[in-house]
Amino acid sequence: MRLLPLVSLVLLLGDGQPGNAQTPPAATPPYVVPAAAPAHVRRAIASPDRTDEQRGRDYHRKPAEILTLSGIEEGDKVIEIAAFGQYFTTMLLAAVGPTGHVDMYDLPYTERFAGPASREFDAKHANAVYHQESYNDAVLPQNVDSVWNVLYYHDLQPQGVDTAAFNRKIFQALKPGGIYLVIDHKAEDGSGWRDAGTIHRMGVDTIKQEVLAAGFELALESDLLANPADDRSKMVFAPGTRGTTDQAFFIFRKPN
Repeated sequence: MRLLPLVSLVLLLGDGQPGNAQTPPAATPPYVVPAAAPAHVRRAIASPDRTDEQRGRDYHRKPAEILTLSGIEEGDKVIEIAAFGQYFTTMLLAAVGPTGHVDMYDLPYTERFAGPASREFDAKHANAVYHQESYNDAVLPQNVDSVWNVLYYHDLQPQGVDTAAFNRKIFQALKPGGIYLVIDHKAEDGSGWRDAGTIHRMGVDTIKQEVLAAGFELALESDLLANPADDRSKMVFAPGTRGTTDQAFFIFRKPN
């Protein structure tokens, strides 16, 4: 597993679609996969398992850029935190291919809206395993290449998860050089956990401080998903806000 060098990073982001529009467009433009995206990432975006609803979110979520920046490779072993809905799960499985593996971890409260669909997804994919259990009690697979936590860090403490212990658990699960990818909705600067349980936003400096405290080093802090026009005091599901929030994007690495 590898992270892109700085030159490749600049080329990749320069080839992507603009993400800082001042107001959401009346109709979402088509998503264009950057020319620098490798073949296994293109295969992931084009996966026939993806739904039209998932593809409709690609313009704002920039999955090819994120997959490429993560350094994911065929054969990788991946843990996905909060996989319900399988937006990234489907692409992760296609990217790692039949020799790779994805372990999906959801908390028990998700059963009422995602349990049956997640078990059905598991049954259809030989290289995916669905786990529904407390993160405080979960025993994670070891020596994995990456852990993905997309738009869910803010839900950890409101759901009773000991984030310091959980971050250490993730650190231990990763192989040396493995990465912990975190994306989340930005709250107002300096707000910490204040808005996490209400409007589903997170003080991003707090994410950084907590993850680094577990032993990680910061490999990438990107404005790929930034939207300066977003009102960070608004609920992320509010009309006109949903899908277009200002988001932090971190890649942390376990030192070699």
